[in-house]
Amino acid sequence: MSTLQKTVIDQLGNEVKFNYPPQRIISLVPSQTELLYDLELEERVVGITKFCERPSRWHQTKTKVGGTKKLQLKTIEALEPDLIIGNKEENEKESIEILQLKYPVWMSDIVTLDDALWMINGVGELTGSLEKSRAINNKITQAFAKVKKHKASVLYLIWRNPWMGAGKGTFIDAMLDQMGLTNVLTTSRYPELSAEQIQVLNPDHVFFSSEPYPFQENHIFELKDIIPHSKLTLVDGQFFSWYGSRLIGAPGYFNTLF
Repeated sequence: MSTLQKTVIDQLGNEVKFNYPPQRIISLVPSQTELLYDLELEERVVGITKFCERPSRWHQTKTKVGGTKKLQLKTIEALEPDLIIGNKEENEKESIEILQLKYPVWMSDIVTLDDALWMINGVGELTGSLEKSRAINNKITQAFAKVKKHKASVLYLIWRNPWMGAGKGTFIDAMLDQMGLTNVLTTSRYPELSAEQIQVLNPDHVFFSSEPYPFQENHIFELKDIIPHSKLTLVDGQFFSWYGSRLIGAPGYFNTLF
C-alpha cells in the first residue's frame, strides 16, 4: 500500500506528522483500543497495554507494551510503530515525551462528551476510517438524546483506603451531568475523602465504581451507617469513564440505574 506524509493536530495542540495510512499502530489507552477494534483495524494494531481488556481476543493475542502509566519502551521500540495513540490523563507525561522524540504520537485530552466525539473522529481521520468513526458518533449522539434526567445529588467513588471520588474537570463528572445528577464534589479531579467528609456531603446516591478500584458488595456496608439515607449502588465504571465506542451503550446502562 502506498503511503504519504500527513500532518494533523492532536487534542493537546501538538502537530503530528506520520505516514498515512499508518500500518503499525500502538494504543496506550483501553477505551481507545476498543475504538480501534470497532473501526475494524485488526491487522494494523500491533501493540496495546495490559489494561486493554476489550476486545478479549486482542487482550489475549496482541503484544503488551506495559501498563498505561508504566510503559515498556524497549517493547514499543521492537514493534517499530508508525503511530502511537495516547491520552493526557492516562499516560505519564515523561514517557510520552520520550516516545515523541522517535515516533508520531497523537494525544487525546477528554473532559466532555464533545471532547470524546472529537477524539473518535480524530482517530478515524488518523487511520483512514472517518466514515466508520462518523457512524459511531451518530450512534452515540442518538443514544445520549434518550438519557433520562434525574434531579438528585451523587458521590462517585473510585478508590478506598483512602476514599477518593471523581470531582469537577473529569469525564465521569460530565457523564453524571448528562444524567442530570449533581456531583456533590465541587473540587477538581480526584480528591481524597474522610468518612466524616462523606457524612457531611450526605449525597442522595453513592456510586461505587468497578474501576480503577474493584468495589464489591461488602464495601458498600462500610458507608451504610455513615450515610444511612443515601442509596448505595455498584456501577460499571467503563460506562462512566471509557470515552470511545463504549459510549454507544452508556446511555442505556445509565437508564437502568434508576
